[in-house]
Amino acid sequence: MTRHLLPIALAAAVAFPALASAADIQPAPRIVVSGEGEATVAPDMAILSLSVMREAKSAREALDANNDAMAAMIAAMKSAGIAERDLQTAGIQINPRYNYINKTDGSQEAQLVAYQVTNTLSVRVRDVDKTGEILDKAVSLGVNQGGGITFTNDDPKPTITEARKKAVADAMAKAKTLAEAAGVSLGKVLEITDQNIAPAPMPMAAKSFDAARSAVPVQAGENSYNVQVTVTFELK
Repeated sequence: MTRHLLPIALAAAVAFPALASAADIQPAPRIVVSGEGEATVAPDMAILSLSVMREAKSAREALDANNDAMAAMIAAMKSAGIAERDLQTAGIQINPRYNYINKTDGSQEAQLVAYQVTNTLSVRVRDVDKTGEILDKAVSLGVNQGGGITFTNDDPKPTITEARKKAVADAMAKAKTLAEAAGVSLGKVLEITDQNIAPAPMPMAAKSFDAARSAVPVQAGENSYNVQVTVTFELK
């Protein structure tokens, strides 16, 4: 072997045992547990989805009628204390409506009857106690579709933090129980992941609007915020 290759051969001889010993090192034993935490809070905001539908012989006439009704409703919302930033157009649809006539040959003939224009407004009501009053006012001004209500919180972070703490405590309690049952001890926490589960929307049927004669009775209840965590512990 030439002299200039000797240092390389020596380096390889040293490196291979080191690599072999590193491969023999097993990862430290660990345990993975999940925990759940829940915290509740009364909602402080309602989000309403209110739709106005108008029908006319032409699309232009239907749109004009819808514009008038929606403008009146927006003005009423503002007069009731709803801020400009809490009013948002969620969608406008223009659809033809047909009657289908059966013909003697078994086919159908479509006859255009009218055009329908639907304008949907999303309204954030920051005073939950006024939700029924706002709904009643909206129906009186021509809202005849929609009816979705979501009770939520403007700042749910403190409640989520409480739920997160409960979830971690739950995971740690589970891990301790499992470790004691297995005759081992818990080491340091190696990893924590979490997942927030927001409360689901609470829908309100459109037929409730048809029967509205006074302020619509609305129960806000409580919002439940859930957090799930996965915690990995080292075992000793």
